[in-house]
Amino acid sequence: MALTQLAKSRWQDYFDHVSKALPTKLVEVEVAGLGLGDQVEVDWLPLLGLSYDPKDDVLTVMVEGIEHNIWHPKQIHVDQDVESLHSMEVVDAAGEHHILLLKDPLRLPPPSEGSR
Repeated sequence: MALTQLAKSRWQDYFDHVSKALPTKLVEVEVAGLGLGDQVEVDWLPLLGLSYDPKDDVLTVMVEGIEHNIWHPKQIHVDQDVESLHSMEVVDAAGEHHILLLKDPLRLPPPSEGSR
């Protein structure tokens, strides 16, 4: 895995591509800052998509039932390998860190013949 800082000029295309290509993942979103400490905003819900709107300068994390908006992001770092995005850290204008951790959902085995 490699930690990479994304250039702001790539944010919109990067998140459009990731949203289309990302398999179903669960996401935890933690926000950390001097004034608020560490707070979990989203606790392992299915990630529906990520988008960056350059006009409003907002990164939106869409999860089941919630939109987490990060206004005026200043830096975005992603932890990824060739096949998958593992985590992301976004620093906003107020200096708060929005940390997204991704994991595959738990796949349950098919029911056994005797339980049907």
